Amino acid sequence: MNTETIGTNAGTVWTALNTADALGIKQLKKMTKLKDKEVFAALGWLAREGKVTIAPDPADEKEYIVSLA
Repeated sequence: MNTETIGTNAGTVWTALNTADALGIKQLKKMTKLKDKEVFAALGWLAREGKVTIAPDPADEKEYIVSLA
């Protein structure tokens, strides 16, 4: 996976988040059809740019909620 691919995946994740207030990681994977490592790399990219907020899901201690910053 190179930076161009990660950037493209970040755009895909951002677009999915733009359609909803917040999504869980599982929901993001389902909507974007990306693999775990692709979603996490994309989220890292977006987090570094300050475009997303990632917080633990109060309803599920193993899940995180992602929203646009």
